[in-house]
Amino acid sequence: MIMQNKPAITLQYCSQCNWMLRASWMAQELLHSFSADLASVTLVPGTGGIFVIDIDGKVIWDRKVDGGFPDAAELKRRVRDYCFPEKDLGHLEKKSD
Repeated sequence: MIMQNKPAITLQYCSQCNWMLRASWMAQELLHSFSADLASVTLVPGTGGIFVIDIDGKVIWDRKVDGGFPDAAELKRRVRDYCFPEKDLGHLEKKSD
């Protein structure tokens, strides 16, 4: 199967801070929502408090810049907005009254 023109997401996390479970959970959420649309979701261990998510090198979340960790809904919105602006995210799109 050829992965042409499909985005690759990288989640860099701090192994010293024990953030692997958080990173793997976020990877699972992305694969659940965008499985057929992604080339890959890769976990990359690092140090120094890193938690950075990028799509083909374009950073969409940086813990140190964005102030913490994204929740699943925010992360999915950022991936959708960057890669698939026409995609409906279902219940995430419904506005609260």
